[in-house]
Amino acid sequence: MRTFVDTNIVLYAYDQREPEKSAIAREILSDLWRTRQGLLSTQVLQELYVNLTRKLRVVVPRSKARALVGRYGRWPVHAVTTGDILEAADLEQRHSLSFWDALIVVAAVRGGAERIISEDLQHGRTIGGVRIENPFRR
Repeated sequence: MRTFVDTNIVLYAYDQREPEKSAIAREILSDLWRTRQGLLSTQVLQELYVNLTRKLRVVVPRSKARALVGRYGRWPVHAVTTGDILEAADLEQRHSLSFWDALIVVAAVRGGAERIISEDLQHGRTIGGVRIENPFRR
């Protein structure tokens, strides 16, 4: 199943502050590497770099962050376009989403994902034919 992965899932794999979430994130990513069903966007890769180098309690050295972005860049990556931005602005309004979350949904739809794995979006909701799953929800 083609799966769009939000930035927060990748970050949890490299942030040990919440060991349970980190283990779940690592398992998800490992499975997606194995099945080759993962999908990201340029937005996610940008956010990943910034958060790895600036937002973690123990930041990742820039060289390692660049290497991780390069590694995840081997997955299918949807390059955000002007059309995506305009569509996200519309989705933001129609579905009461943040603009950034709406852009994630647009990238997932355009990339052919069947689901989005994210901690930030409403678990169980379907938007544009893509189901949202929060893997940390009990």
